[in-house]
Amino acid sequence: MAEPEAAALKRTPLHAAHVRRGARMIGFGGWDMPVQYTGIVEEHRTVRSAVGCFDVSHMGEFEFRGPDAERALQRLTTNDVSTLEVGQVQYSLLCYEDGGIVDDLTLYRLAPDHYMMTVNAANIEKDWGWVTEHLDGRVEATNVSAETGLIAVQGPRAEALVGRLADIDVTAIRYYHFSRGRVAGAPSIVSRTGYTGEDGFELYLAASSAERVWDALLAEGKPDGVAPIGLGARDTLRLEMKYALYGNDIDQTTNPLEAGLGWVVKLAKPDFFGRPAIERVKAAGPTRRLVGFEMVDRAVARHGYRLLKEGAAVGQVTSGSYGPAVDHYIGLGYVPVTLSAVGSLLEVEVRGRPQQARVVKTPFYPPKVKKA
Repeated sequence: MAEPEAAALKRTPLHAAHVRRGARMIGFGGWDMPVQYTGIVEEHRTVRSAVGCFDVSHMGEFEFRGPDAERALQRLTTNDVSTLEVGQVQYSLLCYEDGGIVDDLTLYRLAPDHYMMTVNAANIEKDWGWVTEHLDGRVEATNVSAETGLIAVQGPRAEALVGRLADIDVTAIRYYHFSRGRVAGAPSIVSRTGYTGEDGFELYLAASSAERVWDALLAEGKPDGVAPIGLGARDTLRLEMKYALYGNDIDQTTNPLEAGLGWVVKLAKPDFFGRPAIERVKAAGPTRRLVGFEMVDRAVARHGYRLLKEGAAVGQVTSGSYGPAVDHYIGLGYVPVTLSAVGSLLEVEVRGRPQQARVVKTPFYPPKVKKA
């Protein structure tokens, strides 16, 4: 479906800052967002070698408070919420009864009975309807998306940059944990998470403070080679890591096990939405898998292109692009399990012509996150 006219698109608190810096703006998930500033490949390499700042304020945030919050979230999400400590973040999924994926998310435990869920921008209304329809017990849910700004700072120099602007020791924040402090004077949740495979942080703060902090990061980071980064490079960075993109690689028709997300499905915990369906898939074994491939022939595999084996259609490309750090044309797609082994040869139908591709080990690029 075509995006609505720019005037009808929603704007993040950093919209004016993007326009001032000359970003090329596009409609994405109902938002007017920067796709690139100086070019996707240059921005991608800046994040891999230095540090980049991303506006991800279009993401949604829901808060859950109350004595039954943990039990309610256990039923809504696939990961084990009971293992989540205050100050910790968890990657998880919302699933329908048939095991299809409503959305993927991160869950923050802010206090013993207080959680925050971060969801994809295009799914905010859908997810809010799903979680509020299925909440029960003594839980107060609040959609705080509109008043929350979110800035990702990613790259090998991210820790030094954020550390100079924060009033807390960001070096002490462990991977998938967070602390509260002030960044450039603004109260923030400083979370060592991201979507690029590089070390870095995501800064949750009041929308009214976002532009001031954004400008401070770009000014303070000049000696580090900092640059604002658009959605184009965000997509190639996550693709090199095989991080799933909702709407491309996962959606309501995909099961977590075939998408390679079985590690966030805890079948031993109490009942949750989608569990019987996922158990059936596990018992029978998935019939297809999401694999990573690199092109043998020089061609770009785009979302929606057919995957072939000896001329017969066997699947579809879900994501594809040039990977600047791996210097290869790469992609993701679902294929029958019998064709999913590393080394399997496939063809991608590009403009009616089969182009050879090979299933490879993923991630395509080794992650550089700081886990210690």
